[in-house]
Amino acid sequence: MSNSTQAQATRPGHLKEFTAGARDIIPMMVGAAPFGVIFGTLVASGPLHLWHGQLMSLIVFAGSAQFIALGLIAGHASFAVIWATTLVVNLRHVLYSATLAPHVAHLPARWRWALGALLTDEVFAVAWEHYRHREPGTVGPHYFFGAGVAMYLNWQLWTVAGLLFGAAFPGLQSLGLDFAMVATFIAIVVPQLVALRFIAAAATAGTLAFFWQAWPYKLGLLGAVFVGVAVGVLLSVSRLNLRGARRTVEATR
Repeated sequence: MSNSTQAQATRPGHLKEFTAGARDIIPMMVGAAPFGVIFGTLVASGPLHLWHGQLMSLIVFAGSAQFIALGLIAGHASFAVIWATTLVVNLRHVLYSATLAPHVAHLPARWRWALGALLTDEVFAVAWEHYRHREPGTVGPHYFFGAGVAMYLNWQLWTVAGLLFGAAFPGLQSLGLDFAMVATFIAIVVPQLVALRFIAAAATAGTLAFFWQAWPYKLGLLGAVFVGVAVGVLLSVSRLNLRGARRTVEATR
């Protein structure tokens, strides 16, 4: 079979994977919708022009960082403070990237850059659920890409809705719609708690985040995440060592 024939044969498969990724992230898109509307509403009622808010969604594409940056801009914070704070908040993406790296390392650089730009909390949850049941290096980029593109377009749509219509509903941000994002994060985390080490890591991070929430620039959240990860890694290593010791004992019998 020629290369052109092979390419034509694989296109339906690629489209199917892309569509599956876009379909599987729909519940996350629903949860992000109120978040995007509230962001657009806050931009419309703040010091920025409407196009500034849309440009932020187009380029930054990170809800938490955008909300924090918007608050700091309204408070006349310096660029250095805005940059440092949003950097700290988004450092969790380093953990996401490290988790997914074995599954995308075989892809061309252009794909890795594209997928990295589309990586969000929701996209990570959907992509990881897809990848973790498969051997690293055996899956293409199209499922991940479909989920990322769908979430990206969803975020742009609801940002526009907030920018255009948010002013018609004063006090929209006080109606508790932002809880939809909390519910989304719960939906992301809970299905991953399938083992004791995962539960211990989540419980540690959640507890420390609560007690360290007064730390400046969200450093308490970052510290809690790293301690939680450390707990999970230690328990995972201990589990592997225990399993290895058992195999050694069984082999010597």
